[in-house]
Amino acid sequence: MATIFIPTPLRKFTNGSVKIEIRANSVSELLEELSREYPDLRKYLYTAEGKIPSFINIFVDEDDIRNLDMEKTKIKESSVISIVPAIAGGADEVTFSKEELARYNRHIIIPEFGMEAQKKLKKARVLVVGSGGLGSPVLLYLAAAGVGTIGIIDFDTVDDSNLHRQVLFGVGEIGQAKVDAAKKRLEGINPYIDIRVYNEQLTSKNALGLISQYDVVADGTDNFPTRYLVNDACVLTGRTNVYASIFQFEGQVSVFNHRNKEGVLGPNYRDLYDTPPPAGLVPSCAEGGVLGVLPGIIGSLQALEVLKVITGVGEPLSGKLYIFDALSFQSRTFTIKRKDTNPLNGKNPTIRELIDYEQFCGMKAVERKVKEVTAEDLYNLRVNGDDFQLIDVREEYEYEIVNLGGELIPLAAVLDHADKISRDKKVVVHCKMGGRSAKAIRDLEEHHGFTNLYNLKGGILEYLEEYEPDLEKY
Repeated sequence: MATIFIPTPLRKFTNGSVKIEIRANSVSELLEELSREYPDLRKYLYTAEGKIPSFINIFVDEDDIRNLDMEKTKIKESSVISIVPAIAGGADEVTFSKEELARYNRHIIIPEFGMEAQKKLKKARVLVVGSGGLGSPVLLYLAAAGVGTIGIIDFDTVDDSNLHRQVLFGVGEIGQAKVDAAKKRLEGINPYIDIRVYNEQLTSKNALGLISQYDVVADGTDNFPTRYLVNDACVLTGRTNVYASIFQFEGQVSVFNHRNKEGVLGPNYRDLYDTPPPAGLVPSCAEGGVLGVLPGIIGSLQALEVLKVITGVGEPLSGKLYIFDALSFQSRTFTIKRKDTNPLNGKNPTIRELIDYEQFCGMKAVERKVKEVTAEDLYNLRVNGDDFQLIDVREEYEYEIVNLGGELIPLAAVLDHADKISRDKKVVVHCKMGGRSAKAIRDLEEHHGFTNLYNLKGGILEYLEEYEPDLEKY
């Protein structure tokens, strides 16, 4: 592959890479590939008419392409291409107020970090996907460290069940949009940075446009469709993806799609897991639980990797997967390599645009609709004395906090206790908010052939809110 050297003024568009290896047969092909990997470079490499601008000189080895065959100039695998723009001795200088210098003093006095690294933080733009268990510590530490522009995308609201791990929020924010509550909290921590919020879901329609506005993405998602979406969008836009995930007592951290200082591109998530596990095999934190302190540990490590990527200080976890087991307090680090079979950027890529990630992860089949009853329907069944069965698939501790008098059969045991569920009358199944009970119904229909099961829409929370607001909630 040919080697292209990036000049200092343009390195901010290549994540700081000095030289990049690209496979191309001509200067035109090389510039197109470079622009595809780093879209923000295009406006500096081409005029509106698609020509190389006059303030840019391009050399193949030691020869100016203006003296060769311009864009059609052939290049070899051993060729060294240099972009040489006109410069005038200026600088995109970052300045700090007296208050900022005092704030970041403990960073600046570190010999290996210093003022230059702090300037890079102030110039950086980081998008954090998700503001929950992982997003909370990531956002807190990036804001405190002085990352100049932080974007937050999340469409959820704060729930009291979040508070044991999502330390960004307090009881006063319950019911508020997470992005709004997060913005207010972060601005209280550091008023010298720009917080941008997106109260929406990240989708295949908006991901490329949003992610291309940022230098680094911190993936704090908790589901496979969004995880693959984030990865693919980062690869297609040439952005570094700092990844972390958690489950119960274990966490993972890595850095994907990152070019090191020599311009070598590291692996991405599809090099680690080219396909997702079968739908339903790995439960979410809401279903399987998570130790509250674990996302604090893993999210802090994720924030550390973001800072290393931005500043160039230290060695990021590119090409490595770090795993932490909180129960044994043991950690392991594994090597990851790029695969020729990667459908995004292997030898024969087949994915050139974002796809339907729910279909790819098998989620659409799992989320097949089930029959429902509303809180009003259940209320009428109860007050009218109708003959029906009420099944509660929450955990025992939840049942002890508050219940509607239904028969308790936790989700994990529902298939083994199907004989306790009537087939002759209407059966209403409920959980806290409706997700676990819907899964229970799908499982019972698939494995035991039930046809008389109805999910309580909105779960016990919606019912209590509407009809028994004085009962204790959880």
